[in-house]
Amino acid sequence: MTSTKLTRSSLRGLLGPVVPSGPLDPVVHEEVICDRYVRRLVSYNVPSGRASAFVCVPDNLTVPAPVVFCHHQHHGQFDLGKSEVCGLRGDPDQAYAVELAQRGIITISPDAIGFEDRNWDDGKNVSWFELSSRLVLGRTLLADLLQEVSIAIDYATSLPEVDPTRLGFIGHSYGGRIAMWAPAWDERIRRSVSNCGCIPYRDSFSHDAGFQAELVVPGFASNFDVEDVLAISEQCSTLIIAAENDVWSRGAQDIETRLKELAVNHVRVKIVPGKHEFRLAQREMAYSFLLNQ
Repeated sequence: MTSTKLTRSSLRGLLGPVVPSGPLDPVVHEEVICDRYVRRLVSYNVPSGRASAFVCVPDNLTVPAPVVFCHHQHHGQFDLGKSEVCGLRGDPDQAYAVELAQRGIITISPDAIGFEDRNWDDGKNVSWFELSSRLVLGRTLLADLLQEVSIAIDYATSLPEVDPTRLGFIGHSYGGRIAMWAPAWDERIRRSVSNCGCIPYRDSFSHDAGFQAELVVPGFASNFDVEDVLAISEQCSTLIIAAENDVWSRGAQDIETRLKELAVNHVRVKIVPGKHEFRLAQREMAYSFLLNQ
């Protein structure tokens, strides 16, 4: 580490350029009536093509409601993405988009690049191809992922049901990692919850952890780490939930210590018993935080 301070501008420089986005041209493909909410399947333009997302809108809204971006996990399951956080397939403990919608919160849950509808190789791992094909052009996969977060937010905040001033983010594992980065990219995010995904770069140089393709940024770890990213998101109150027996929560206590050294007051670290999971008690903690209760 050096004494160099990370800024939003220097972070954009490290992440590299993105292809400018054009008109969204959104399409609502279907609406399904669910338990206390309506689930819409939507698509819209992103620089690499079309993105797919589920939008869950609670029943009986009388005033514009908050919206939360729900980022799916990784788990090596590239055929899953938005469907898991919306409770259609996969682990029921990952269905936080549904649980938030049933609590009166609008949610948007896109597929990240390489997952579910965005996977172009029959559910195989395409992330390293997506990364390398950008690196040779001086770009990063992370920059494109964060750009797509912003594009999804553009769509969500255009909806008449949404209060654009009350924007949150939640994610587990891979989603928990992006929950630390997204507020540094998009200043509209005001509350963010990262569950079991806070492992810093300095603790990833081991065979049981390593580096996820989506988080590879050339040169970043020479001078910075995740607390530097968290520090520049002053507009966003962030809750990091870390489990004691989880590789991807490794370093949580050290992150908290370093945040105090940086005089960062908008990030809270909560270390809980357990392993790499998103149990109901932790989800309830996350929902209360997002609802500012």
